[in-house]
Parts: sequence; structure tokens; C-alpha cells
Amino acid sequence: MDDRLEAFLSRAEALLERLEPLLPPAAAEPDWSAATAFRWRRRGGGGWLEPIERPHRIGLEELHGIDDQKAALERNTRQHLAGLPANNALLWGARGTGKSSLVKALHTAYAGEGLRTV
Repeated sequence: MDDRLEAFLSRAEALLERLEPLLPPAAAEPDWSAATAFRWRRRGGGGWLEPIERPHRIGLEELHGIDDQKAALERNTRQHLAGLPANNALLWGARGTGKSSLVKALHTAYAGEGLRTV
């Protein structure tokens, strides 16, 4: 190995040894079987995914007046769960138009098929 490379690697290792104690511990991998919904909890410079034991349950049939949006997101969710190409979705609109309720209803309908919500 080139002497300059060896010296660089030695200095890099020494720097990492000094920096690592200052870094927050790595977040543990969430237990995806512990729940079907999770929320991000932040503390200091880090955070973790916390299971939600009793997420809100809403049935898709309870949502009215958003049939086109509901159909598009439901189709996209089924494609995602089947391992087919699916799209990211951005829900936007005024307060109270059903954005969060639609996500909760999809979670209720498809959590048993492996859908997880964060």
C-alpha cells in the first residue's frame, strides 16, 4: 500500500475514534410485526419509530364525496402491496377535506395484507 494512503487511513481512523463518542447511537430497526402503524419520535439530535398500539380505524365506505381520489389511492396501494410499480402520492387540499381520513381508511383496509403506515 502507498505510504501516503496508509498515513491517510491512519489519520481517518484516529479522527473517527474521536468523533464516534459524540454521535447519537444508531436507531434500532423497528419491529414491523409489533404494530401496523408507527409515529416518528424525536429526541435531541435523533429519533425512532414508535409503534401505535391502537391506530384510528376508519372504513373506506365511510368516506363520501372523494370517490375519484379514493379509487386512485386504493388502486395505487393495491399495486404497491402486490409488488407492482406504484407511485408516491401527495395529498393536498384545505383542512377537513379528508386527507388524513383517507390514509387511515387505507390503513384499516390493507394492514392485514402487509401495509404499514408511518
